[in-house]
Amino acid sequence: MKRILVYDLNKTLYKKSSKNEFFKFLCRQHQGVCVSIFRMLYAGLVYSLDLADKTWFKDRFYEYLNGLEPGEVQKLAEEYWEREFPEQFRKEFLDEINRSIQNGIEVYVVTGAYEIYVKYLETILPVKVIGTQTEYRDGKYHIIGKACNDEEKVRRLHQFIEEDFVILRSYSDDDEAILYEAEEGFYLKGDRLIKVK
Repeated sequence: MKRILVYDLNKTLYKKSSKNEFFKFLCRQHQGVCVSIFRMLYAGLVYSLDLADKTWFKDRFYEYLNGLEPGEVQKLAEEYWEREFPEQFRKEFLDEINRSIQNGIEVYVVTGAYEIYVKYLETILPVKVIGTQTEYRDGKYHIIGKACNDEEKVRRLHQFIEEDFVILRSYSDDDEAILYEAEEGFYLKGDRLIKVK
C-alpha cells in the first residue's frame, strides 16, 4: 500500500497566502491587474457573509488572471515561486518532505489554489500538486467542477491516486476533511501545530 503525506499549501507549507501574494506580484508586473481588487473585495464580502460557496468565491477572486494566456501565467508563476522558495516555506516541513521521500513516502500538496500557477512547485519540490482545475476559454479562466477545498480535496486525492494508499500525516491551516482521513492530522494555527487526529 502506498504511503503518503499531504500538505495544504497556503499558510501551511507556504507561510503566506499565494492567492493574495500572487495577485500583488502580478500587480507589479501588469498594472491593469490591480483594478480587479474591487471585484475581489466584493467576492470576499459575499463569501464571508455565507451568501456564496467557495467555488463561487474563487471563480470571482481569480478574475484578475483573465486575459493572461496560460503560458504567460505559468511563466509568471515560475518567476514568482523562484522568488519565494525556500525562504517563505516552513523549513521543518521541507525537511520532513525530504526525509519522507528518502523513505519511499510520496508527498502531495493539495490546495484550493488554481493549478495554473501552483503546478510549478513540482519542479522545485519533490511533491505532486493537486489544486483547483481550470480551463481557459474566451480569455477567461473557468473552474472545472468544484474548488479543491475541504471534502473536494479528499475526492481529488482519491481520483489522482489510482491504487490503495494511506495518509500517514496531513497538515492544514483549516480544520478540514483531509485532516481526518490521515492517521495523524495536524491543524496549523499560526505557528502552532494542533493534533486533531
